[in-house]
Amino acid sequence: MKYVHRFRVRAGREAVATFHSSAASLKAITPPPIVMRVHAAPAHLGEGDTMDFTMWLGPIPARWVARIEDVSEAGFVDRQISGPFGAWVHRHTFQPVDELTTDVLDEVTAELHPALGWKLIGLGMWLGLPILFAFRGWKTRRILEK
Repeated sequence: MKYVHRFRVRAGREAVATFHSSAASLKAITPPPIVMRVHAAPAHLGEGDTMDFTMWLGPIPARWVARIEDVSEAGFVDRQISGPFGAWVHRHTFQPVDELTTDVLDEVTAELHPALGWKLIGLGMWLGLPILFAFRGWKTRRILEK
């Protein structure tokens, strides 16, 4: 399965990359009613770092551990090490339009978990990606364009 989302923010690539490398940003751009709790993560994510968190989808907790890979000024990848999907790779790409504008491209490839319960949860999460990423784009612009 593959999902792609793109949005533009009036902020330079460095500011966008710095924002996305902050572990606190993930919680800040997660839409309600999803509740996120970070268990362990460095303040600023770098190559090889892991982020351990739980996303509460209503009464259902989805524990997730992601590893950060391929870090550069142009973006990074977060790869699920354990969690609700059989596989999950999310590439964040920051493409400068000019010095004060950046396009953010999110590309997610995933496979559903083989266990039926997680497969159903993963399918529900996958179907919700357009809403999740629309909120993330809106919230990122709201934070960075102040």
